[in-house]
Amino acid sequence: MTATTIRLARKGELETLRAIEMDAAGALIDAGVRFPGEPHPLSLEQLGAYLADDLLIVAADGDDVAVGFLAAEEIDGMLYIAEVDVIRHLHGKGIGRSLMLAAIDIARARGLSAAMLTTDRFVVFNYQFYRSMGFEEPADMPAGLRAILEGEIANGMDAGRRVGMVLQL
Repeated sequence: MTATTIRLARKGELETLRAIEMDAAGALIDAGVRFPGEPHPLSLEQLGAYLADDLLIVAADGDDVAVGFLAAEEIDGMLYIAEVDVIRHLHGKGIGRSLMLAAIDIARARGLSAAMLTTDRFVVFNYQFYRSMGFEEPADMPAGLRAILEGEIANGMDAGRRVGMVLQL
């Protein structure tokens, strides 16, 4: 694992987080994910909302420069993990796992019942990674997660590839 510090994001680094997201999107494209239109990062407004809720977490290198981030929100008493990205050249170093564990710790500290997310079932470094952390495809998908998944599909994501996953806390 690369030495990183997990901390809350700072307002002044939101553009850096957008750049990290775009860099990481290249790995998804290489894995066969087709984005509806051109890939684009979360808006500054979206990132600002996650930041305001203390649910924008950064992995920072030894110089305190962001190299990865996780953005989340509370939905129906659960933590929805909206985005997890790590700079591509640092993939496979445990940074994503550290971000996920930090988010799960926050969810538990807030008394939330589960963590949930959507992903591409055929991108092994996403789907299998989340499975290794205990996330499962629920038989009875929470309404909030179902709405997010349906929204992604309505906006052009491939229905055969998208999946919702839940980790009970």
